[in-house]
Amino acid sequence: MRAPSERAALIEGRHGDAFAVLGLHADGQGRLQMRALLPGATAVSLIEAASGKVLVELQQAGDGLFEATVPRRRKRFGYRLAVRWSAEQEQPEHYADAYAFGPLLDEQDLTLFAQGGHPRPWQLLGAQPLLIDGVSGVRFAVWAPNAARVSVVGSFNNWDGRRHAMRRRHQAGVWEIFVPHAAVGDLYKYELLAADGRLLPLKADPYARAAQLRPETASVVAALPNALPLPAVRAAANRRDAPISIYEVHAASWRRSDGAWPSWDELAATLPAYAADLGFTHLELLPISEHPFDGSWGYQTLGLFAPSARFGPPEGFARFVAACHQQGLGLLLDWVPAHFPSDAHGLAQFDGTALYEYADPREGFHRDWNTLIYNFGRHEVAQFLAGSALYWGECWGVDGLRVDAVASMLYRDYSRPAGEWLPNAQGGRENLEAIALFKRINETLGRELPGAITVAEESTSFPGVSAPTGAGGLGFHYKWNMGWMNDTLRYIHEDPIHRKWHHDKISFGLVYAFSENFVLPISHDEVVHGKGSMLGKMPGDPKDPTAWQQFATLRAYYGFMWGHPGKKLLFMGQEFAQASEWNHDASLPWQLLDDARHAGVQRLVRDLNRLYRERPSLHRLDCEAAGFEWLISEDRDHSVFAWLRRDAKGDGKGEETIVICNFTPVPRPGYRLPVPDGHGAWREVLNTDAEIYGGSNQGNLQAELPVQEGAISLLLPPLATLMLAPVDQPRVSPLEPTATPS
Repeated sequence: MRAPSERAALIEGRHGDAFAVLGLHADGQGRLQMRALLPGATAVSLIEAASGKVLVELQQAGDGLFEATVPRRRKRFGYRLAVRWSAEQEQPEHYADAYAFGPLLDEQDLTLFAQGGHPRPWQLLGAQPLLIDGVSGVRFAVWAPNAARVSVVGSFNNWDGRRHAMRRRHQAGVWEIFVPHAAVGDLYKYELLAADGRLLPLKADPYARAAQLRPETASVVAALPNALPLPAVRAAANRRDAPISIYEVHAASWRRSDGAWPSWDELAATLPAYAADLGFTHLELLPISEHPFDGSWGYQTLGLFAPSARFGPPEGFARFVAACHQQGLGLLLDWVPAHFPSDAHGLAQFDGTALYEYADPREGFHRDWNTLIYNFGRHEVAQFLAGSALYWGECWGVDGLRVDAVASMLYRDYSRPAGEWLPNAQGGRENLEAIALFKRINETLGRELPGAITVAEESTSFPGVSAPTGAGGLGFHYKWNMGWMNDTLRYIHEDPIHRKWHHDKISFGLVYAFSENFVLPISHDEVVHGKGSMLGKMPGDPKDPTAWQQFATLRAYYGFMWGHPGKKLLFMGQEFAQASEWNHDASLPWQLLDDARHAGVQRLVRDLNRLYRERPSLHRLDCEAAGFEWLISEDRDHSVFAWLRRDAKGDGKGEETIVICNFTPVPRPGYRLPVPDGHGAWREVLNTDAEIYGGSNQGNLQAELPVQEGAISLLLPPLATLMLAPVDQPRVSPLEPTATPS
């Protein structure tokens, strides 16, 4: 050792290669030198591991630095350190030494990582509990290529960055160390010294599988979950010809008592059964990966591999996934690769440089969310994101991911004025690196997790979002139909007397309805930030204490939505017509179900889901034009729309359902509806104005409606949607009384 400068660098935490001087080393004269850095220790002895014999008492050579020449030893051997931390300590504590262990990361894996091609980087980096040479401990590894020194600090070393300075490996810029006696449940962070000598804020592990409950920010050592293949029945339930009806949930506020977060086990005991009873086929959770700020609802995440501590330990999440599948529900997770917050303990300036983010704010800063943008063009960052996507499916067995804010990733000028964005290498506005990332993620999931799905929240007309990558698309399975949502909500918000002037807002969606595999989303975004609730969007007489028009219009709108081509998504609380805007800090207002009007809407949603599942014509060709035919599209004066849904491509052998909507508060007796050939009569199978849903019970009940001269005559209830089935097809009776869950 080059004394005193090298000793000083160790003691001051500035040494960039502690493995070169700590532990056992030959001194150049055929002798072994032992050196240990244990700040706070009062005495340290070297013990032969095999015999337990004390070989030498180390001498203090500086603040916490102990060293000695090992007598009569020329070859390396297994050893332990006997450490006394105070003069009053009767017996020393025995430790294995981190600096006795050689490199553990495989060179080939590191090369693959450096190239950005490692499919499972979470197995390489992060905290991995291991047993090595009979010693239990944790291997820590972190990517920080521009750091001068990296240490792991935690509950196992008094958060002292001098104790476990890590070994730099490979040109990949990965640092590693095996810390003996560290264990599952230990807290840890990384202490980094920037290249310019700055000591950075302690950083949480980007690959941590668990974290402390906010406001604390340490990572937690957690076991690696076992791979969970998706059951074959789930793969079938995720197909584009299957009925997919999604119940979107913010886990923290679905049902809570005394302001406390529900645990995964509490959620597992209630939520899947509730959603399944209402006939939903999938649950979708707002982001449950670790995030520092409750008010972000999880969309500003810093833990892309860690289920949030808000709901208990990670293993509870595994039980929740199992509970969903036991109820026949798929589970989708909101996943956020578009941006991340700049909290000091997170990814921002991770090693003193713009490592995970773009360096130029014209690329790397989100104006809308005051967050940072991942550098999608950097191999290691793309690998980090692609690895996270695979991790949730492979290690937790979820059915898929709903990918947030895709549009913001696709365009370099997203929400930026002219002159404040940088074009791509070809001079265009598309983010070519993000496009390549989406293709990589979807191809990887398709290959490694057959049957799992991805859903894009994409608000523009970017072509081929849900087309296969081989056909030039991005490879998502489904895309949220934001245009449909915006247009139809604007229409339904109009006073009925004005709706004839906005007729095209309903019909226009069918112009492009089959250009993608669409999900029709009434999501959390529509009931926050002053937008009110779905019920509150419905016009009505403010002096009417029954609010009949608001409830009737909402029921009619839901009937329209479930009869429209496309998969369905409804945010929690809207299934029973929550009257107030969603509050993420409070439980849903379940007491509203004591009111028959709210309970009626919930019953309607259950019956719509049942009808949607039972009638193939309502779901099998959701994403194909052959499954839809307009019957009435231009009755503007009456604000009536009618269409046919079918499950076969016009061969006359398929099932058929008619959907007809009256968006005025005027009943229309004797309304003439043209119907397709092949059936002698039709019958109501659903009427949103039925008494059991809180309606006025106008309609056609179970009467047969005979076909005369290619049409039927029927009563259209006010502000209502009807669904009709041919009488010669199997009878479906969703109007039967059904139990209302509490």
